Amino acid sequence: MFHKVLIANRGEIAVRIIRACRELGVSTVAVCSEADRGALHAQIADETVCIGPARSRDSYLNKSAIVAACEITGAEAVHPGFGFLSENAAFARLLERCSIKFIGPRPESIERMGDKANAKRAMREAGVPVVPGSEGVVQNADEAIRIARDLGYPVLVKATAGGGGRGIRLVRSGEEMSDAFGAARKEALDYFGNADVYLEKFIENPRHVEVQILADEHGHVFHFGERDCSLQRRNQKVLEESPCPAPQMTPDLRQRMGEASVAAAKAVGYQNAGTVEYLLDRDGNFYFMEMNTRIQVEHPITELVYGVDLVKNQIRIAAGEELLLRQEDIRPQGHAIECRINAENPAKGFQPSPGEIRSLYMPGGPGIRIDSAMYAGCVIPPYYDSMIAKLIAYAPTREEAIAKMRWALAEFIVDGVDTNIDFQLSTLADEHFLSADYDIGYLGRKLEAR
Repeated sequence: MFHKVLIANRGEIAVRIIRACRELGVSTVAVCSEADRGALHAQIADETVCIGPARSRDSYLNKSAIVAACEITGAEAVHPGFGFLSENAAFARLLERCSIKFIGPRPESIERMGDKANAKRAMREAGVPVVPGSEGVVQNADEAIRIARDLGYPVLVKATAGGGGRGIRLVRSGEEMSDAFGAARKEALDYFGNADVYLEKFIENPRHVEVQILADEHGHVFHFGERDCSLQRRNQKVLEESPCPAPQMTPDLRQRMGEASVAAAKAVGYQNAGTVEYLLDRDGNFYFMEMNTRIQVEHPITELVYGVDLVKNQIRIAAGEELLLRQEDIRPQGHAIECRINAENPAKGFQPSPGEIRSLYMPGGPGIRIDSAMYAGCVIPPYYDSMIAKLIAYAPTREEAIAKMRWALAEFIVDGVDTNIDFQLSTLADEHFLSADYDIGYLGRKLEAR
């Protein structure tokens, strides 16, 4: 096991990783920007190194500064969390050259699964169902029109290096292609430094269902069921639950999706935690969408339903330990729901709301978990993602989990910034949510109809 781990992240995920390290008896190093000197993760780590100004590119995305922080503190490994450099193969390779362990997959796996077009090709070869689309990168709008004509409209233009809903455009006719193609390439270049795009058949009204896997360095790969992440706004997840409550999610379908995810991981020699994301249609057909080569924001619901600590297992795997598990013993128990609590104002178009938390009350009780870096007096800076907490409710049934979540949201008090707590409460009261009759576009359609 490592003696010291550096966490190359901030906010609640940095706090989550620090706590996992403590339980393993591992010392921690936090890095922070100048804007985060008073942040919780910077206060509770054993050591803290300020690595640059507030802007992410000058701090949390500064590879050289993070390596330097490892060198001056003697950290043997880096946990990247999610976002920032978590899926950056160049960063993982730089750490490798510096004899620092990256707590995540190997650079080759990140590269192969990070390029969406290449990932689809690899999955097709591994026998994993994929959405019909172009064989690789599409060079121009004319080529895109030819391919779309064969696929049949509507289609999606998608960035090969994409994520978080960026670099994606829906095209319903050939007349729309030129503008959509150019817009997707520009956004892809702006956000990922890579303008390459590919085409994919648009599956009408699917659910977004993802499967959690863990893979060690000894060739063992296990899946831990699925999470339904279909409640989204502008391709950003709002609420997640596990198991998937869709009527088409039978035990047989769960097993087939799990087996496909294990095959996907083995096909690219994957190690550590990862998530295979699928589109699930109303007939129970599922299609590979992408693989996230990192821990997910919504990992707590899997931890509660499957009784596993994914972050501690990430660290153990990176340290070379073997997963002493049997797939037949990994079974879901109960139901968990996660609401993302953001500092934003839904009444003003979900406008971010940075500022000081003047007072705070976070709910508790049986079956309630909160992952957060908030405290009374802390400042939510304007430079980073607006998520300030993850509220998770766990109970034997979905109905009980919903009831717990309602009361927890009603008790949650954040004074000083606007939040989406009331919006989450209204979502929980929605008849389509209560009946589990929703898809990936439902929330967006509802908001547009207001």
